[in-house]
Amino acid sequence: MQKAKTKGLAKRICMSFFGVIICAISVGIFKIAALGVDPFQSFMAGLDKLIPIDFGLLYIIVNVLLLSFALVFDRHYIGIATFINLFLLGYITQFTYEYLQTVIVNPTIVIRVLCLVIGVVIICFGSAFYMTADLGVSTYDAVALIICNTWKKGKFQYVRIITDLVCVILGVTLFIIAGGKLAAIPTIAGIGTIITAFFMGPLIEFFNVHIARPFLKGKN
Repeated sequence: MQKAKTKGLAKRICMSFFGVIICAISVGIFKIAALGVDPFQSFMAGLDKLIPIDFGLLYIIVNVLLLSFALVFDRHYIGIATFINLFLLGYITQFTYEYLQTVIVNPTIVIRVLCLVIGVVIICFGSAFYMTADLGVSTYDAVALIICNTWKKGKFQYVRIITDLVCVILGVTLFIIAGGKLAAIPTIAGIGTIITAFFMGPLIEFFNVHIARPFLKGKN
């Protein structure tokens, strides 16, 4: 019994690693598409434009601050996957984006739209594995969950929409303050942002039902 539990935990940890890595790669693809990223990454893009340090390091710093918030108000949502996300996602995203820039040079609008579609599918696929593993959530996800479940300040779907909107507004504001051009705003807050904010749920659930959950329930 103990051996089975250990193998089950090992599988869930592997699923968390896999899910976070896939999500990180997808963010790099979103950046190549330059048609908007998910709300939190929109905020990070604006902050990255303003603060001249490596994106991977900046991502860790921001998430450590969010982690501190979660540890103070409700550490229930913090787990192994939280730290996998914290230390890996930023650097893998940075590596993916820099590598793809050498492969896809001056992409046409068709290539950018294709990258957007691929990015959406991949991030939903990775999120399904990451969420099904159930070993903690990202520090950003924890914020909405704490506001909703711990502070009892509203339903999750509405709280999440508000936190997402705040992230997008802050990201765009920081981007402009840092000298970004108005015409470039859609690259961090565009159609891709709308898609990820409102239409990812059904696709994540599809991958949950047909791939991630059956994989977890398979033989250990």
